[in-house]
Amino acid sequence: MENKNFLSAVMFVVLGLFVIKFFNISYPITVVNTTQSSELAVVGEGKVEVTPDTAYVDVGITINKALSVAETQKNINEINNKIIISLKGIGIEKADIKTSNYSINPNYRYENNENKIDGYNGSVTIEIKVRNPQLASKVIETVTAAGANQINGSRFVVGKPEQYREEARNAAIKNAKDQATKIAKDLGIKLGKITNIIESSPGQSSFPVYAKLAAEGVGGGGGPTIEQGSQTITSVVTLYFEKK
Repeated sequence: MENKNFLSAVMFVVLGLFVIKFFNISYPITVVNTTQSSELAVVGEGKVEVTPDTAYVDVGITINKALSVAETQKNINEINNKIIISLKGIGIEKADIKTSNYSINPNYRYENNENKIDGYNGSVTIEIKVRNPQLASKVIETVTAAGANQINGSRFVVGKPEQYREEARNAAIKNAKDQATKIAKDLGIKLGKITNIIESSPGQSSFPVYAKLAAEGVGGGGGPTIEQGSQTITSVVTLYFEKK
C-alpha cells in the first residue's frame, strides 16, 4: 500500500512537470534576499597649524690626524667640555645636552706593500635641546665659538602635540557632522545617533621642521638666521550614524 502511494506521488510530480513544460508555465525558481545597511559612514578631517615650541641642534667635533689615540681623545675632550660650559653659560641645562657618537679611528697609509698607521681621527656628536626656540641661533653661534666645527642639523618640534591633536580631532568631528547633515538632506534620509567613531592621524609619528641656516652666519657675524616655520597637525575621523 505504501509503495502504491509513493509511486502515485512520483507520477503526480512527473505529470505536473510535463504540464508546466508543455504549456510553458513560469514558476519561481530563485528567491533573493537583500539587506540594506542601517548606518551611514562619513569621513571628516580637521587641521591645526602650530608654531613649534622646542628646537634641537646637532653639532659635531672632528679632529684630524692627531699623532696618537691619547692626543685625539685629549683634543676632543677639551673642545667637548668647552662647548658644554659655554652652553650652560647661555642657560642650557645639563640634562638638555647629550654627547653621542664618540669615536676615534686610525688613519692608514699604504707603504712598501703594507698599511701603516698614519695618525688618528676623532669625532663627537652633541645633541642640544633648546626649550626656547628663539635661542637656537644663539646656541649655534656659541658652540662654533667654543670649537664645534660641524653643524649637523637643526629642527623644531612640538613638545606636547597631544593637546593639539584633541583640537584637530574636534574639528574633524564637526566636519564629519556637517557633511553627514548635507548628505542626509540630499538623499532625503534622517539620521539617528552616532554609533561608532574611528580616528587616524596620518603621517604624525614625529613632527620635525628643519631650520634654514644662513651659511655666512655660522661661526660668527651675529649667528645664523633660523626660521621656525609652522606645523600642521591633522586628525581624520570616520563617524557612523544610524539611519532612521
